[in-house]
Amino acid sequence: MGLKEDALALHRKKKGKLAVKSKVPLKTMQDLSLAYTPGVAEVSNEIARNKKAVYDYTMKRNAVAVVTDGSAVLGLGNIGPEAALPVMEGKCILFKELAKIDAFPICLATQDNTEIIKTIRNIAPGFGGINLEDITAPRCFEIEAALQDLGIPVFHDDQHGTAIVIHAALTNAAKAVGKKIEELKVVINGAGAAGISVAKLLTCFEISEHVCTSVKDVIICDSKGIIYEGREMDNRYKEELAKITNKGRVQGTLSDAVKGADVFIGVSKPNTLTKEMVKTMGSNPIIFAMANPVPEIFPDEAMEAGAAIVGTGRSDFPNQINNSLVFPGVFRGALDAKATKITSEMKLAAARALAASVEPTKERILPGALDKNVVKLIAEAVKKEARKGKVVRK
Repeated sequence: MGLKEDALALHRKKKGKLAVKSKVPLKTMQDLSLAYTPGVAEVSNEIARNKKAVYDYTMKRNAVAVVTDGSAVLGLGNIGPEAALPVMEGKCILFKELAKIDAFPICLATQDNTEIIKTIRNIAPGFGGINLEDITAPRCFEIEAALQDLGIPVFHDDQHGTAIVIHAALTNAAKAVGKKIEELKVVINGAGAAGISVAKLLTCFEISEHVCTSVKDVIICDSKGIIYEGREMDNRYKEELAKITNKGRVQGTLSDAVKGADVFIGVSKPNTLTKEMVKTMGSNPIIFAMANPVPEIFPDEAMEAGAAIVGTGRSDFPNQINNSLVFPGVFRGALDAKATKITSEMKLAAARALAASVEPTKERILPGALDKNVVKLIAEAVKKEARKGKVVRK
């Protein structure tokens, strides 16, 4: 059978990928008395007297809700909460396998921002963190921003997981081709959740220049072409980016943007970058074609056109650039630090830890997606930064 048939057969046989397992025995009446009634009432009373004790007596300290409305699932689009569930289950087993975090898929039957925010606020007492997933832009920005006062980490992985892994990949790719980050001209194709967040991290948006090194310039393209200050935009997030990117106010299409560029980052649609475009780029160009499952350009075509390094989101090509390298370690570190939020500095620390986990070559700019040592390195860096930034519970 092929991949499609194998995947369908696995999920049908197992009836999904998740199950609940008890941490305590339930074989005797004494077990029942301790785990449930009457013993559990004593635990509830203790938490009622001191709400912070919930972290000591329940699963909250190690539980993450993976929340979606099914509006932007993978490259499949707005396929709804039921169809999103297999993806959320997959996310949850990565949390468990790589970071020993108990994660739960929460698929919401609404795409109304107010309802989503209200629902997450209402379920937050049972979780130590919220991983937002597969929600369309710009709604995802608004939802995440509205939840930053929950007192637990709220992290939209499509934004920040992508930005962190790309930052790490670019750091190592530049090193492998002998270029400096601060000299790179970067073109990003796609101005949705991922593209905007990648641009912000690469330009050190709202991060002190003392701790962050910005690339030379970023040009972002959306479906209408190059974004520049003064162009009519369809949302305020693009307008905000226009003020800090495209310093030369270049106008036109993607083919105009990539001329002389050092880096192409695709978080858009299949087959949008051509061999002819790659040939117009600067010396030893770096290509990250992240559209899934079909990239903006296939690696063999990019290499034939002169690319020095090519990365994709796929596991069947060299240099896979995948969020699974990021979110388990970020949440492990945030939970262990008792963090109340995930700051830009914590994201930068995660990117640096990921980059430092390998000695890069043109064929290997990042570690494998299932490398558990990476989780430990990122978690430690995130935890250290959370404590340094004093965004932790007392």
